[in-house]
Amino acid sequence: MIDKTSIRELKGIGDKTQKLFEKVGVSTVGDLIRYYPRGYDIYEDPVPVSEAEEGRTQTISGAIYGRVQVSGSTKMQVTTMYVKDLTGTMKVIWFRMPFLRSTFAKGGAVTLRGRIVRKRDGLVMEHPEIFYPCDKYADRLNTLQPLYGLTSGLTNNAVAKAVRQALDGMDLASDLLPSRIRLRYGLAEYNYAVRGIHFPEDKEVFYHARDRLVFEEFLAFILSIRKLKDKNEKLANEYVIGMKPETEAFLQGLPFRLTEAQKKVWNEIAKDMAGETAMSRLVQGDVGSGKTIVAVLALMNTAQNGYQGAMMAPTEVLARQHYESITRLFDTYGIKIKVELLTGSMTAKEKRRAYDRIECGYARIIVGTHALIQGGVNYDCLALVVTDEQHRFGVKQREAFAKKGSVPHVLVMSATPIPRTLAIILYGDLDISVIDELPANRLPIKNCVVDTGYRKTAYSFMKKQVAQGRQCYVICPMVEESESMEAENVIDYASMLQEELGEEIAVSYLHGKMRQTEKDDIMERFGKNEIQVLVSTTVIEVGIDVPNATVMVIESAERFGLSQLHQLRGRVGRGGEQSYCILMSGDKLSKEARARLDAMCQTNDGFRLAELDLKLRGAGDMHGTQQSGETFDLKIADLAADTQIMQITRDEAVAVLSADIDLSQPEHAGLRRLRERYRSHDKMDFSQIS
Repeated sequence: MIDKTSIRELKGIGDKTQKLFEKVGVSTVGDLIRYYPRGYDIYEDPVPVSEAEEGRTQTISGAIYGRVQVSGSTKMQVTTMYVKDLTGTMKVIWFRMPFLRSTFAKGGAVTLRGRIVRKRDGLVMEHPEIFYPCDKYADRLNTLQPLYGLTSGLTNNAVAKAVRQALDGMDLASDLLPSRIRLRYGLAEYNYAVRGIHFPEDKEVFYHARDRLVFEEFLAFILSIRKLKDKNEKLANEYVIGMKPETEAFLQGLPFRLTEAQKKVWNEIAKDMAGETAMSRLVQGDVGSGKTIVAVLALMNTAQNGYQGAMMAPTEVLARQHYESITRLFDTYGIKIKVELLTGSMTAKEKRRAYDRIECGYARIIVGTHALIQGGVNYDCLALVVTDEQHRFGVKQREAFAKKGSVPHVLVMSATPIPRTLAIILYGDLDISVIDELPANRLPIKNCVVDTGYRKTAYSFMKKQVAQGRQCYVICPMVEESESMEAENVIDYASMLQEELGEEIAVSYLHGKMRQTEKDDIMERFGKNEIQVLVSTTVIEVGIDVPNATVMVIESAERFGLSQLHQLRGRVGRGGEQSYCILMSGDKLSKEARARLDAMCQTNDGFRLAELDLKLRGAGDMHGTQQSGETFDLKIADLAADTQIMQITRDEAVAVLSADIDLSQPEHAGLRRLRERYRSHDKMDFSQIS
């Protein structure tokens, strides 16, 4: 069966290449066929130099102007050339390509295609593709070239070549969607769609192919969670947890009062845990809305009833922060509950001691990462598991806990505001609570949109904030889908910023290529104010709580989606001091980008922004395939752009299951395979997290 055939069976893939593919999640030929492009290179007509736009990949044609120069060290040689047309002159640079000096020695006309970035001396085209002589560009004009997610050592060409080979060996008759469903909605056949998504002849083929694959993916997802919800509704409550007076006393003794939204959600949780069936509840709350204290109350009340509660965090540094804040809170109020920390980096001796305290029941609240469900952990009486959207508690994780002898209550904490109608579809296996009110002591974040000419002023403002004892974040977008480029971008920026701010201010950086232990160390030092300014990619989106951080500068803000901008902004404004978000953008913004940035300045309400995001984003862009689906393990569907398709598939799933709950009818054999294939990938690969 081609779906489960190892990619080693493909010609040209040996041990080394196989390991590179496995790094990006591709082990089988089926994985490879479903490794959809993250976007497409569309070779459009050249633009005049005067109309080149910062942040875009564009094509220019002109004459080589002056001499081609090579500078820099042997490790990092930079080749510089100028191209001139009737409207202006563009500086062009290449890294580690000194041989180009002889290539262009005779001058003449050239066509170049590359990303336009802003440097200190103006707009520059970086590391472009070369068409010399320029009439060679005609062969590429208006074509769509797939762009895949890569890792160091794996080239785009290698992925495309392997995909073509896999498609050539595919069973053309294989289609898991019943023909009646496909015909009802005018969907393409699978073999046409999968070829059309990887190598579309034009935009029309792309859209037709994508609609089919999005429909299939949503249908598989919804069939899967509908089955899980039916299963959950039948699970009896093994741990009936009533409200303990100690918990009530703790709540009354807090120096702050819960907001009305927090009270409502806490009552819903308490009612669930004392009910007849096991709790499966999602708590949605905007950044800073106070979800954590609600989770702590649930854990504490579980422990007061004589049971155990576990809290799963996405990183070790965040797990440690949760552990320390809970123990500090309990010490302050004299709560005699043993809290245990369990993470992957602990020594074997430390883990054994933790395992013993957990197994005998001495540890009542256990905080950790994926280590909570590893083989060595045996719980005494695990009654509650709290997790968050980065590790959405899926089928496999529930089964992992069930094998340890318990069916715990499940509380999923989500900081991503999703419109309620959308959440009902996506989290179909969970009941939903919403905390839509911020604590009274939180000052609204002040936002502004500025162009790059404001950069010096922003740096001066950051220096003033640091002088007052505050800290700052600077977010750099990833230049390309390449770990090395991402690292270079952040490291170079941090170096430049250190020079700008002076040696008395500690500047550091964070990016996705770093080991988890390095990331944790940087975040821990930032949390202790040993680092005052942190330059980072979006890996900071989920980080520890640093109440002292008051400034968030987002470079090239127009390149981020509205929800992501809001998540990044949520890293500040967590203390009592006034906080600021500076959205740095290019000079020439599209109408959609301007609308997004304006929306950020109009409101700090994540739920309102989520609604706006649905209105602003549409299926009209040839966007990448993993924008908002990652949390739900969606490979191609986009939660914002594809809302209409998702609602159709929800209705179709309900109709199918009402007629055939187990998908046992012969005509639904393909849907059964589709659902099982989706569930086999549920949800997150915990082995990738320290």
